[in-house]
Amino acid sequence: MTSAPSPAAARPASAWTLAWRQAARDFRAGELRLLLVAVMLAVAALSAVGFFADRLNAGLARDARQMLGGDAIVASDQPAPADIAERARGLGLALAQTATFPSMGRAPDDKGGASRLVAVKSVTSGYPLRGRLTLSDTPGGAQRSVASAPAAGTVWVDAGVLDALQLKVGDALLLGDARLRIASVIVIEPDRGAGFISFAPRVMLNEADLPATGLVQPASRVTYRLAVAAPDGREAALREFVGWTEAQVKARQLRGMRIESLETGRPEMRQTLDRAQKFLNLVALLAALLAAVAVGIAARDFADRHLDDCAMLRVLGQPQRTIAAQYLLEFGIVGVLASVAGVLLGFAVHYVFVWLLAGLVDSALPAASAWPALFGIGVGFTLLMGFGLPPVLQLAQVPPLRVIRRDVGALKPASIAVLAAGAIGFAALLLAVSSDLTLGLIAVGGFAGAIAVFAALSWIAVQLLRRAVPESRAPRWLVLATRQIAARPAFAVLQVSALSVGLLALMLLVLLRTDLISSWRAATPADAPNRFVINIQPEQADAFQARLKAAGVARYDWFPMIRGRLVAVNGKPTSADDLQEERAKRLLDREFNLSHDATLPEHNTVTAGRWTPDEAGGLSVEEGLAETLHLKLGDTLRFDIAGIAAEGRITSLRKVDWSSMRVNFFVLFEKAELPELPATQIAAYRSPPAAKLDRELARQFPNLTVIDVSAQLNQVQGVLDQVIQAVQFLFGFTLATGLVVLLAAVGSTREARTREFALMRALGAPGSLLAQVQRAELLGVGALAGFLAGAVALVLAALLARFVFEFDWQIKPWVPVVGAACGALLAWSAGWWSLRGVLQRPVVQTLREAQAE
Repeated sequence: MTSAPSPAAARPASAWTLAWRQAARDFRAGELRLLLVAVMLAVAALSAVGFFADRLNAGLARDARQMLGGDAIVASDQPAPADIAERARGLGLALAQTATFPSMGRAPDDKGGASRLVAVKSVTSGYPLRGRLTLSDTPGGAQRSVASAPAAGTVWVDAGVLDALQLKVGDALLLGDARLRIASVIVIEPDRGAGFISFAPRVMLNEADLPATGLVQPASRVTYRLAVAAPDGREAALREFVGWTEAQVKARQLRGMRIESLETGRPEMRQTLDRAQKFLNLVALLAALLAAVAVGIAARDFADRHLDDCAMLRVLGQPQRTIAAQYLLEFGIVGVLASVAGVLLGFAVHYVFVWLLAGLVDSALPAASAWPALFGIGVGFTLLMGFGLPPVLQLAQVPPLRVIRRDVGALKPASIAVLAAGAIGFAALLLAVSSDLTLGLIAVGGFAGAIAVFAALSWIAVQLLRRAVPESRAPRWLVLATRQIAARPAFAVLQVSALSVGLLALMLLVLLRTDLISSWRAATPADAPNRFVINIQPEQADAFQARLKAAGVARYDWFPMIRGRLVAVNGKPTSADDLQEERAKRLLDREFNLSHDATLPEHNTVTAGRWTPDEAGGLSVEEGLAETLHLKLGDTLRFDIAGIAAEGRITSLRKVDWSSMRVNFFVLFEKAELPELPATQIAAYRSPPAAKLDRELARQFPNLTVIDVSAQLNQVQGVLDQVIQAVQFLFGFTLATGLVVLLAAVGSTREARTREFALMRALGAPGSLLAQVQRAELLGVGALAGFLAGAVALVLAALLARFVFEFDWQIKPWVPVVGAACGALLAWSAGWWSLRGVLQRPVVQTLREAQAE
């Protein structure tokens, strides 16, 4: 009598058990390798950029407070009303006050009596509220950090003051009516700022010594700054103070008063860092888009390899729901492993960014948050479930007979729904990670459109190929290669489209990387001016230029500089009360630096209107100023220049790069000569490294102001070098992902090629002929893909350059041709690697392996 089976023996294996077994078997067989690598690289690229951006932004926010000297600043040209300081104290905020203005510092007569324009800064005892100053006892000597003001009766000075006045620490410095002892040399002043007067060497003194100097008079141009800082956990009090102060400024119409915050911490660095961040985001976006293509191709190949397994399960009565759950859980396991591995790799890689970009912030970066890791895992799951699962779900939904016939079949509604949801979710994630809507739309939308274009054009090319090769006259290998492609049009379209997407990403990055780096370096080239000289009188012009020539300075900017106040627009007197923006009001309250020239400066570009040399009354206005003051082409402007009225009509708008370290002006008269207007000259040049040109100019022209911007220029160029290294490093990630796509695209037809070549060899086709056929097919597919990718890359690169990175883009017609050559070479190399064993095995073994697969 047969015993009844036990309940444990009769119970079928759960979907979890089947999924674990299937995943373990596929791992051992290497069938999940491509999926794992594609997802891991995408997650690693995105999370590496995410971790670094998260830490860098936190570090810049922290350092911006140090550069401000507090959490918020009330800046004005008059001392802040007493009730504003009282309000801050009442909210429990710490306070510090500074006053900054230009003046002449002098050496005592027994020390030579030399004088030098300096930037005087008086500080209270609480200064600085954020950050620390770095001092030394001698220029280049041992450094120490302090968080206090100079002692009464002493000053701290930049090394440039000592050099210009031939003084040393311990000597006296004459400042107005006061005689103060030089106590230390300033090495780092965190809240120095980037104003033009900040380029003059600093003299810092205690606020208690300021009255004794007699320098601040009722008409003096002084910038007062009231800094406030909130204790830990009192950020709400800071927000309340800022809101209350802004309301008071508007209600009481406190002209010239403004509130500064983190956004204005280091404006001279933001453009470079923003562009670098956008490019890093673009690289990560393209890596993710490439990974999506690789996952889709690899999943289709994975489904083809599991046809026999599903056939057996369906014949044995396994329900469709169980098979679908099994593969869903298996892909979930793969998603967890690949995403976690990608996050770990990205976390390790972001330390390379930290190392490459060391110095952008003044100290160690804050710890990263968990958001980049969670985001990376989300992207990994979306990639695998949205693009990898739909082809695999087909295995559970087709009849057993169709599975046995080795045909996955058309996509079912459920798979289409999963694919659509995955694509929408993936696009949303990429738009989020781009941090720039224009960048995200161009990258994601451009690639979606490119895939459709590639598919349509490759389908047309396959149809034309059937008629383009005459079978009676063409070589046998070409005829066979043509038949191979034409016999599988869907495979050909898939291959060409996938190869085109991979090559598009690589060519797009190469083009943008090259031109972006060139535009960065062109803005501040190695020979950029590091000296600005102002107040050159007309009668000194010839002698000054002769001195530069004698010192070996051949190239320099040379412009007349006119000080004028805008008093009327289109005949209507200007009034700050008519404007809403605080910056616009400040512009009307101050004098502009004007100039004139018949030739457009080479570092300016006309964005609207037309520059007409020597046009009478023609004005060219910087586009940012025009936007702020609501000026347009054709408007008439009247300036008051030392009592002389000068009027002109706006004929052009110019784009000016204020970070270029060149001489720039808000307004230019398009005339070579304006003898009726009082003007001095301004010069900018690169000082010879070995010459003492500054000292010679000071002796020969004591009225001139020579401004040394070497430190600022070196800082900008150093930042550029670091950013470029980081961009090139992350570029390797996308290159690796692109190679994965190429391998996936070429390897997707491996099973079909194996069977076809086995049959052809069994029928007597020599291996050399089949090698020629394979080579011709790969080279042709690669050349077509490369040509299409190059053409689309030109369009996308032009859009990104113009609307995202904002630099001039030149069309390069040779790109599609080079793309075709590179595509053919890469496709042939990837095909050789992926298919290298197909033609070298014995026919019997190949047939057996093809049958087994």
